[in-house]
Amino acid sequence: MKKLVFLFIINWLPAQQSWNLQECLDYALKNNPDVQQSLLEVNKSIHEKNKANGKLLPSVGMGVGHSYSFGSTINPSNNAREATNVQYDQFFAQANLDVFSWKNYLHIGLSKLNKEGSEFRVKTAQNHLQLSIINLFFQYQKSKSWLEVLEPQVAGMKEQIIRTEKEVEIGNRAKSDVYDIKANFGTIQEQWISAQNDNNLAKINLLAALNINQDSVDFVMPDEALSLLSWTSKNEMIEELIKRNPIYLENQKNAEIAVQKIKMAKSNYLPTISGQYQWSTFYSKTLNANLISESFSNQFSQNKNQQVYLGFNIPVFQQFQVKNNVEIAKLDQLNIHLENQKRLTELYKVLNIIAEQYLNASERNRLLQENFENQKLSFDRSEEKYREGLIDAYNFFVVRNNWLQANYNLINSKYDVMQQAALLRVFEN
Repeated sequence: MKKLVFLFIINWLPAQQSWNLQECLDYALKNNPDVQQSLLEVNKSIHEKNKANGKLLPSVGMGVGHSYSFGSTINPSNNAREATNVQYDQFFAQANLDVFSWKNYLHIGLSKLNKEGSEFRVKTAQNHLQLSIINLFFQYQKSKSWLEVLEPQVAGMKEQIIRTEKEVEIGNRAKSDVYDIKANFGTIQEQWISAQNDNNLAKINLLAALNINQDSVDFVMPDEALSLLSWTSKNEMIEELIKRNPIYLENQKNAEIAVQKIKMAKSNYLPTISGQYQWSTFYSKTLNANLISESFSNQFSQNKNQQVYLGFNIPVFQQFQVKNNVEIAKLDQLNIHLENQKRLTELYKVLNIIAEQYLNASERNRLLQENFENQKLSFDRSEEKYREGLIDAYNFFVVRNNWLQANYNLINSKYDVMQQAALLRVFEN
């Protein structure tokens, strides 16, 4: 029965998926909350733009009013004041239009710039997310690969301890070899436990960055030849990447927005022209009187009225509000300029660091590859000598540790090259 329950649980659990780097990036871009919020800002800016365009259209409204007047009242039928009670019903339709308001046109331009700026912010958020995922992905791959190097060493050293103890018993080896190998085994075990912890933490961080709360994904790195990027000049490459980077493009858009806001503030100095059209009619009835009122249909038709209005408004004095708003907009423009400089400097720094790390990692990988091959040959030969009893355990483990260190360095350098190349490709898109 217990076996059946165990098999049911195993079959019920979802199979763990295997994702490479590109699949991680695709998933993150679709599901990351920060990116989704940026997309909401784009949708919001679209509605803001539509709202600004709507200000060029007239506003239309209609209504009905029903009232009673008691005592000394103006009789709507003869426009005379009488001591009477009157029921009054009014019907109207009205349209208002800003015939000319320069601020409305400037607001349309501002809303368009804000929409374009929000699109660049989405791309910036996507780039930041991709850079973070790439760093975490390769951090996990490094720890995972190092763990895979250490695991067979731990298993192999257990067998060597047993074999060495037997050789000591028959007198082929000194007892000190057992102490040396057990001491080295303890060091390897400590490295393995530390590597396992680093690997688990790296995976937790990567899952969290992907907004995944369960360990349901295995992150894999396909076997592929190390392809190197090439460019004629690092500075030229960086300048090219800068000019098409969304941060740089957003900076330009922010500068345009600041200029547009100054124009909008100044537009309050300008006159405006407004128009209005109104149609109305009414029905009145004298209450508690012997007078016979006209029928509703007759009054509705006879009391029709139309009114057209055109107004020209010239601002004369607005309590220094416009002047101060213009000065505030100019200060905001200066602040945006300084903020743009800071963001651009940070962007140059990030790209220079990535490019420098890529060049360094490429050269380091080439040198470490040669060193690794030599260390591997030295380790293989020393292992043979140890088995033949030509060297003691201490000297053998010195060679083993050198080889492990070379292996660790090579793994890091290989993934460093791939990591920096992947980071640069984000800026190329």
